[in-house]
Amino acid sequence: MKPYADHFSRVASAYATCRPGYPGSLFSYISELSARHELAWDCAAGSGQATLPLTGRFRRVLATDVSAAMLDRAPRHPSIEYRVSPAEESGLAGSSADLVTVAQALHWLEIGPFYAEVDRVLSPGGVLAVWSYASQLLGDESLDATLNSFYTEVVGPYWPAERRHVEAGYRTLPFPYVELETPAFAMEERWTLPQLLGYVGTWSATQRFRETQGHDPVAQLAGELAESWGDPASVRLIRWPLSVRVGRKED
Repeated sequence: MKPYADHFSRVASAYATCRPGYPGSLFSYISELSARHELAWDCAAGSGQATLPLTGRFRRVLATDVSAAMLDRAPRHPSIEYRVSPAEESGLAGSSADLVTVAQALHWLEIGPFYAEVDRVLSPGGVLAVWSYASQLLGDESLDATLNSFYTEVVGPYWPAERRHVEAGYRTLPFPYVELETPAFAMEERWTLPQLLGYVGTWSATQRFRETQGHDPVAQLAGELAESWGDPASVRLIRWPLSVRVGRKED
């Protein structure tokens, strides 16, 4: 089993506040696929971006992650139980979960043992939903080009190898069930320039650049983006298309 690479504990606080939120329509869609709504397991939950929205749709939610620092920043709710554990060891009883979700984290998991655990804990007819997002769209050619150059050229060499799966929309990874057709989903946020830069600062490649080079590349990016952004406090619509894979365990 490969050792767990912890890319986010050191920026757990920033991750909790700077990452975009997933659309409510996504959670409505996957919850409607589930025949029962007793228990959802949000695996590799991080700071809970996908955990909290499940509470309005499932009676209980288990959120697991190997990083205690990330879970410490996740929102508290009476329906949520947080548990520090690897993906292949949920601690759930067999056939007890109605839904399993993995948001922007499948590429970090030991996928074979994880899928075995999913199949063990999902109830017959239960649903597995995984999703990812790669590039963001700012609706401005100059801003998009500057940010894309930062992504590919400045911090590009520092992306972990697993990033290729995100860029492929997880189509390079196996999936254990027959897939269902899914609608198109996207995240949207209206952010100022400092908010966007805070998000870029949570990228695993940005962190590795800092550690290797000894300085923060986001400072230079801020100046480059400011030329086209205008007033840094002005708000722009930012959009992240989601790649979603959903399947149901056979009865």
